Amino acid sequence: MSDDEVTLEFPDEVVTATHVRYVTLPGVAGPVALVTLDNGLDHTRPSTFGPAGLRGILTAVDEIEAHQPPVAAIAVTGKPFIFAVGADLAFRSSITDPAAVRPALEALGRLGHEAFVRLGSGRLGERRVPTFALVNGAVLGGGLELALHCDYRALSSGIPMLALPEVFLGLVPAWGGSQLLPNLVGPQRAIKIILDNPLSQNRMLKGPQAFELGLGDVLLEPADFLEEALTWVGRVLRGEIDPVAARTPVERSAAWAAAISAGHELADGRLHGAAPAPYRALDLIALAETATRADGFEAETQALADLSVSGELVAGLYAFDLVQKRARRPVGGPDPALARPVTKVGVVGAGLMASQLALVFAHRLEVPVVLTDLDATRLDAGVAAVHREIDNLLLRRRITADQAGRYKANVTGSLTKDAFADADLVIEAVFEDLSIKQKVFAELEAVVSPQAVLLTNTSALSVSEMATHLAHPERVAGLHFFNPVAVLPLVEVVRAERTDDATVATTLAVAKALKKNAVLVADQPAFVVNRLLTRFLGEVLAAAEQGTPLDEVDHALDPLGLPMSPLTLLALVGPPVALHVAETLHTAFPDRFREPSSLARLVEAGKGSIYTAGPDGTQTIDPEAAAALRAAVAAGRTSTSTANGNGSGGGSTVAPSAAEVREAALRALAEEIHLMLAEKVVAEAPDIDLCMILGAGWPFHLGGITPYLDRTGVSEAVTGERFTPPGVATLPV
Repeated sequence: MSDDEVTLEFPDEVVTATHVRYVTLPGVAGPVALVTLDNGLDHTRPSTFGPAGLRGILTAVDEIEAHQPPVAAIAVTGKPFIFAVGADLAFRSSITDPAAVRPALEALGRLGHEAFVRLGSGRLGERRVPTFALVNGAVLGGGLELALHCDYRALSSGIPMLALPEVFLGLVPAWGGSQLLPNLVGPQRAIKIILDNPLSQNRMLKGPQAFELGLGDVLLEPADFLEEALTWVGRVLRGEIDPVAARTPVERSAAWAAAISAGHELADGRLHGAAPAPYRALDLIALAETATRADGFEAETQALADLSVSGELVAGLYAFDLVQKRARRPVGGPDPALARPVTKVGVVGAGLMASQLALVFAHRLEVPVVLTDLDATRLDAGVAAVHREIDNLLLRRRITADQAGRYKANVTGSLTKDAFADADLVIEAVFEDLSIKQKVFAELEAVVSPQAVLLTNTSALSVSEMATHLAHPERVAGLHFFNPVAVLPLVEVVRAERTDDATVATTLAVAKALKKNAVLVADQPAFVVNRLLTRFLGEVLAAAEQGTPLDEVDHALDPLGLPMSPLTLLALVGPPVALHVAETLHTAFPDRFREPSSLARLVEAGKGSIYTAGPDGTQTIDPEAAAALRAAVAAGRTSTSTANGNGSGGGSTVAPSAAEVREAALRALAEEIHLMLAEKVVAEAPDIDLCMILGAGWPFHLGGITPYLDRTGVSEAVTGERFTPPGVATLPV
């Protein structure tokens, strides 16, 4: 099927218009065509490119070509705060006929190349004019590729986000980015932008960082950016400056090959071959050294078409939709109008987690925050830790000096809970012991106002039981943050048995004000993320006890492309915390969550990790930690291989292979998710996926987890059914 035979339409496209006006610059013969990309909406709806928008670019170039007098140059900019952020990803999901997907994406790839080449090359009939990208704000994906097509680039120092995030979603830069970027900044820097940043939880560059990497020819302040950028354009056109001469030459041959080799090591280290897009991107970057632009662009189109029919892309787009939409509107919440105002916050405790909570409340809510503790030294250290982090925000220019002063004044400490008398919300972050937390809530109820919301940051304990002896248990809920609090975007909002709508609405409103994504969960042991992580970690530790070598155990799940191996995750969480959660879940569900004896031995041995640094700095397995994990076998005890989903009882001590460990872990996840959905821990399977993406950093190419379990057939093998219908988060069958 040729492009001419493909109907390339997207009925729901929010069309980005290409507006053209003509400006006169001093000393320049002929006007400059100033092209502004604008979808007519505010900055919360960035400009994207769909078929109609791309055709609009071609129409605009036709207009510029016909203009009299002839233009001296073309300059492209965006609406306020936004340059452009790439392809309209909803276009892919709008194609319901599986046979139409590949030809449609091929046609879209070629249409994008045609539009960007015509605008960026400045080819107007028989003559050519210089082109300039005046990047005034956020620029992602196809927006950055359009800028790369231009001869020169001015960047605003206020650009908040600059990236080529395609491989994060399961795509590649397919409108010129894979070919133009490495020839501008070199393959090593191109790999950082195209691979490393997206695979590092989709890290973005700011304007100054992008300029340092060579993406811009001049860096200008945001104030009066367009005026200053046009002044710079005039200087270039008059020959007063030559930006090309200032660019660093790109090394080729051996240096290019070395960069590609390092890129493969990077991709293997992060993904272990789990997703195809990064490897296709590397192939394209390698091709860019010698290919003509036409050949390179066609290779991009073919890569786009191939990936468009991959399960990883469908899962990636599903995950993207979850993060962009579902995460912003928690499912199952009460009327937001029931939320009460929060003008003062109390934090019970002054340890590491408590100080992190105090910081995020002070920074985001900008209200007084008071910490309490029974120990004056500990309390002073907690308040000081918050103040230091406020100073760090100031040093990183995340806040102003005035804000830093106000935040510090707002964060205070008290040795008594009387300081909470006028607080609207109090959250406890004390030791994970139910009786201690019950005592804390009883003390709080005696001093706070009748309307105050009481929250717990527990990671596993029952919120309902914490409130069971209170006169007003309806105002108690869970607000479970993930460590580090400032980084991870998820909070689990836990509705206990007697929590009322006003408390839930207030907690959800606070989460939103903290710039966190909330998922409403029922009060079940360990909620969502910790319950699933503990279940699959239990399978890994069972294999270790049965004698599977620890390096095999730790890498058994590599084919999933998880952000870290299970035992690295254990070290990050900390064995004592993991032990507490595992004990809670074993008590609640002893048939599925095995007794965490190996974790207990690890904690008793004082080991925070199974790894230790060797003399040369490389990580090696700590023999004492390994011995603790394997003590059951050494003592002649037996453990059950849990490939059948059952984690208790006696059985064989035959050490499972890495493939068997992986199968057991996936089957356990499928079983646990199925049970959690039956228990109504969350509303639907997408909420499970959202929790794993935002709370555990699980990759988009898995779609969280349920699309992967569906795609591989594990969900049906274990539960007899899929989590989502075919075509929702996986390819139609």
